[in-house]
This record gives sequence, structure tokens and C-alpha cells, in this order.
Amino acid sequence: MARWIADWHPDDPAFWESSGRRVARRNLIFSILAEHLGFTVWTLWSIVATRMGSYEFTTDQLFWLVALPNLIGSALRLPYTFGPARFGGRNFTVVSALLLLIPAVLLAVAVNNPGTPYWLFLVIAALAGVGGGNFASSMANITYFYPRAKQGVALGLNAAGGNVGVSSVQLVMPLVIGAFGLAAAGWFWIPFIVVAAACAWFFMDNLTTARANPREQIAVAGKAQTWVMSFLYIGTFGSFIGYSTAFPLLSKSLFPDSPYAAVAFAGPLIGSLVRPFGGWLADRLGGAPVTLWNFAAMGGGVLLVWAAGEGGGFWPFFLAFQLLFLTSGIGNGSTYRMIPAIFQAKAVAERGEGEEALLYGKRQASAAIGVISAVGALGGFLINRAFGMSFAASGSPAPAFLAFGLFYATCFALTWWCYVRKVGVLIVASLAHARV
Repeated sequence: MARWIADWHPDDPAFWESSGRRVARRNLIFSILAEHLGFTVWTLWSIVATRMGSYEFTTDQLFWLVALPNLIGSALRLPYTFGPARFGGRNFTVVSALLLLIPAVLLAVAVNNPGTPYWLFLVIAALAGVGGGNFASSMANITYFYPRAKQGVALGLNAAGGNVGVSSVQLVMPLVIGAFGLAAAGWFWIPFIVVAAACAWFFMDNLTTARANPREQIAVAGKAQTWVMSFLYIGTFGSFIGYSTAFPLLSKSLFPDSPYAAVAFAGPLIGSLVRPFGGWLADRLGGAPVTLWNFAAMGGGVLLVWAAGEGGGFWPFFLAFQLLFLTSGIGNGSTYRMIPAIFQAKAVAERGEGEEALLYGKRQASAAIGVISAVGALGGFLINRAFGMSFAASGSPAPAFLAFGLFYATCFALTWWCYVRKVGVLIVASLAHARV
């Protein structure tokens, strides 16, 4: 029987200290486990594509295999957002974890057949996108478990735990494939997926208060702030997942004799671990100022990587790329902190400070997180396709890096216009600067 909790008041200090904190922490831990495995399956092809030398695929074709999971994962994030509210966070986590078995098994079977056609590899890579949807359902679910004052750190930890899955793939898979062959890239994760689904079934909870009318939730798509934050999230999370999945194949294309496989995990690990720090900074200094200057740093990072790729060796290129991972991780934390602040502040402004207004704000923020994370994840697809098209057109990633630099400049200007300048903050009446 599904386990539902009807009495849940995390913004009540007495309730939180007596029982809420313990239950929320337990759900957070097992949410992170399931989300982590979602990211591993989602980004498997970033390593698999570099090991397909026996197939005569072009660089652009290989970048398609890396890009497709990002595209499908982005599209799935919207329906996945409404899953916890419709079916319960615990129930939906179990199902979404078990779905990861499909692309893992198909990958293992396909690479064992040397006659597998390219179009079938595209289908299997696309199915790996189910792992990308897990992020949206996990984040939407955890939003309800924590009080406003603790959401920055809680969401940062949840997201970071998932993001580390990219680093896990890029650290473990080269060793596993080297020892057991390419098919092991699929078989290896199956027992972990089963364990994650079982843990979610036995240790997570459904919240009655999280139930919401899908029509009410989807209404956030009509709000301007949803789309402003979606654009900014392309610049932060889209950059993180795009660079994480592109780096191994990009490094192999530019520096084929480099030890890229041994160090590819470092950037995603840095970006993942620093994400809670970005949320903490936003709690302390305000989400908008942190996000603003972070985009400036990302623009500088692109220039450094571009210069290193054109005139330096692998190690200058690798070190410059770490700045992009660092800043994308900080930006992930700061932008995600802005989302609940904005929507809960607007709910309080419209409905007052009562518990009903706070719950309404959480529902709005939860729905907005789904839309924003779905659009933001498109960055992973766009970055890989930009690299693929750049190599196809010029044999170099330079045009892609130029486009990325211009995009970060646009994100900087948009953040300043909407959230930093005084009149903008007054107009949107958001808590982008708040320390709550």
C-alpha cells in the first residue's frame, strides 16, 4: 500500500524540529540515490561515443549520439514535474528509476552486435533521455519537504547528488569498459538501479499536500518569470550538462593522444560539488547578484578555453575548461535558489503570509522548476550540436565557442535588467535578492 503523509507543515518550527527534519532528510537521501543513477544513464553516451572506433561514424554523427539523450531528457522533464503531484513522490521515484533499465539493457545488447545500424544507436541513445527526466521529478518533490529558509541548501544537495552521476560515469566507465568490454557500460548499472528503486519503495514517502491540479500547475508557463529563468538556466545547467557530455569527445577530436579519459570526470565532479555552494552564496548574498557576476566569469572562461584549444596543448585546455565547470556549478545553485524565492514571494504578495499562501507558492515553484529545468536542459543538446556542426563546417570548435560567449553576454544583460537594477526588482516584486 502506498504510504501517504497528510499532516505536513515544514514552515512550522515546532513541527520541523519534532519530526519534519528527520522525514525530510530521509526522503532527500533516497531521492539523491535515484536521481544520481538517472544522471549516470542519461550521460552514458558521453563515454560510449568515444569507444566506438570500430564503427565508421563521423565526428558529427558521434556528437548526435551524445546530444540526443539531452534533447529527450529535456522534453521529459515537463511531464516528470507533474508526476509527484499526481502519483506521489515515492511512487513516481520507484517507476522512474525502473525505467532506467530499458536503455541500459538495450545499450548492452546493441554494442555486442557489430551489425547494429546507426539509426538503432540513435534510438537507444534517445531512450537514455529518461534519466534526464528524473531530475525534474526529484527536485519538484523535495521542494515540498523543506521550509523556505532551507530550500536553497536542500535543493542544492539534491541537485548536486544527481549531477555527480555525470562524474561517476566518466570516472568508472573507462575502467569498466577497458576491463569487460563496451557492453558492460549497460550491464554495470542494472543492479544499482534495482537497489535504488527498492530503497525508494521502502524508505520514501508521498505527501498529500503536494497534490495539485495539473491545470493550476501548468499555469506557470504563462508567467514571464518562468521564461526569464528558463533562459538563464540554459546558461547554467545547460552549460554544465552540455560541457560534461561533450568534453570527452571534444578532447578526443582535438587531442587524440591525450589522457582525456582518465581526467574527464574531474570537471563534472567540480561542477556538481560546488552547486550547493552556489545555493549557499545565493542564500547569503542574493541569487541575482551571484548569478550576474557568474555569467561574467563564464564568458571569461569561454575565451580561455577557446584560446587554449587553438594554441595550447591538452593540459592548458583541460585546466581552462575547469573554470567553465566551476562557474556553471555555482550558477546552477544560484539560479535554482532564485526560483522558489520568486514564486513564493509573489504568492505572499498576492495572498498574504498564511500557510495556504506558502503552500500555493510551493506548488507554483514546483511547477516552475519543471518548466525551467526542461528548457534549461536543452542547453546540453544545443552545446553538443554546436560542436558537431562546428567540426562539420570548419573542422574546429571555434564557431561554437564564439556563440557561447555571445550567449553568456546576453544572460548577463538579462539578469541585470530583470533582477539587479532597482526598478526591475520593484516591478517583478520578487525575492531574487532575499536571504530567506
